Amino acid sequence: MKAFKTIDAYIKTFPGDIEEILQRIRATIHKAAPKAEETIKYGIPTFVFNGNLVHFGGFKNHIGFFPGSSGVKNFQKELLKYKTSKGTIQFQLNEPIPYALITKITKFRVKENLAK
Repeated sequence: MKAFKTIDAYIKTFPGDIEEILQRIRATIHKAAPKAEETIKYGIPTFVFNGNLVHFGGFKNHIGFFPGSSGVKNFQKELLKYKTSKGTIQFQLNEPIPYALITKITKFRVKENLAK
């Protein structure tokens, strides 16, 4: 795995169409969590606000969104059409990316982290 120092450097490694999606996800998270800071953790873009908030990354056939186990568990009904695991959601590249859902989950995680 290549080590990236910035989210910009990470995103620039993807083809243009994927780069646009990743930038839009980044902007969506920024809007939902304006006080969160950007970093790279686990080799992928991460937003930190009173601890890890959310992570995201590009893969061959999907975008991975990592809101932690609570971010998946608390949105189970809205996530039925997506592949999920304990703390991971996969948004397939051949389907529309649910930016509004990313916003809802990120705002949930902000409230959760503030309660820590």
